[in-house]
Amino acid sequence: MQLIIHKGALEIGGTCIQLSQDDTALLLDLGLPLREGSEPVDLSTLNPDAVFVSHAHQDHYGLIVDLEPSIPVYMSELGKKLIDAARIFSHQAPLSNDFHFFKPWVPTEVGPFQVTPYLMDHSAPDAFAFLIEAGGQRVFYSGDLRAHGRKGICFERLVEDPPHDIDVLLMEGTMLDRTTDDFPTESSVEEKIVETIQAQSNTSFLISSGQNVDRMVSAFRACKRTGKTLVVDVYAAWVLEQMKLVSDKVPDMTWDEVKVIVSKDQYEQYEIVRENPAFFGDFQGEIFDPEHRVKWKDIHASPADYVQIIRLTGARFIGSYLGSEPVNIIYSQWKGYLEEDKAKGGGEVLKRIRNDPRVNYVYAHTTGHALLEDLKRLSDALRPKMLIPIHTDYPEEFEEHFQNVFILEDGKKFTVPDSTAKGVNK
Repeated sequence: MQLIIHKGALEIGGTCIQLSQDDTALLLDLGLPLREGSEPVDLSTLNPDAVFVSHAHQDHYGLIVDLEPSIPVYMSELGKKLIDAARIFSHQAPLSNDFHFFKPWVPTEVGPFQVTPYLMDHSAPDAFAFLIEAGGQRVFYSGDLRAHGRKGICFERLVEDPPHDIDVLLMEGTMLDRTTDDFPTESSVEEKIVETIQAQSNTSFLISSGQNVDRMVSAFRACKRTGKTLVVDVYAAWVLEQMKLVSDKVPDMTWDEVKVIVSKDQYEQYEIVRENPAFFGDFQGEIFDPEHRVKWKDIHASPADYVQIIRLTGARFIGSYLGSEPVNIIYSQWKGYLEEDKAKGGGEVLKRIRNDPRVNYVYAHTTGHALLEDLKRLSDALRPKMLIPIHTDYPEEFEEHFQNVFILEDGKKFTVPDSTAKGVNK
């Protein structure tokens, strides 16, 4: 089996890995780079027979739009719906590739390849690792994963009953140079939200990604514990609605403690739903139901009763609530988005108002990626003959923590060692 990392061997984001056996080539992810100045993969140089997408984050799927439409794309049904929603709410058409939906732990065959998706814990719903088998060899690709979120059982299931005889482990290393000491788990984030909102005298804003379902669940649980109502916009309501595909335990707008706001500021989202009945289906009727809605004037009349989830771009909405009682702003994303070179739009607004005496600014966030100790658990469980870093800014640091590390540069062709090989020692 031949392996080429087209993108992601030496940086976080833009992941694209090619595996070839006989005359068949697969791509694992096809993402857009995150690093400024990093060039995306040149699709004109690739001719894959199929693409497997691990999850619905743009640094793993963003180039699918430029892929030849006839090439099969394999991913989860929920992941496809999340991608299409993000596009529709950005005034773009849904992707029209040749999509095929896989199920967790159910193998898919493409030519000589057998690919088994492993459901994992990550900040994106329905994130997967892949076991790829061909020619008597076995490669395991971690995708993006963690062990400390609300689906941590998926990670535990993997390390307790791992696939055996792994020739190569392609393992992400986003957090090799980072820590999450303040908020090591999703539950610790929930506790900080409870602490912040339980005695609020004005409203609270939680700034988070609209697709971070674990974070919305944490906010909902905090509201439930403190007697508050969780307010989401139309896009977040749609994301929660789609979670019914995989779980009946995720709150949505039909739950008593959840309301949707469709104020003037969010009316564009409302119009998008109204104009796309075929895509949104039953959701369109539910979003129009007054029982599921809350109005801007209602929140202003009793602001202490509500916790509002907004994206960073929505920080401009906060100003209308500033007054004699402090507004809680709970920032629940990567701090890097507020750095000088990245703080655009909502980031600039948040940096300007977070030190306002009328604001109680709180940070509460845990990463969507595995910590070093969990990466070690994964490697110890899989016992690969060779470990190749991926999705990391510091591949050389792997050699300090793992055995049999081989650093493969972008674009270099590599032959997966025979199953009798002992690997490459550090």
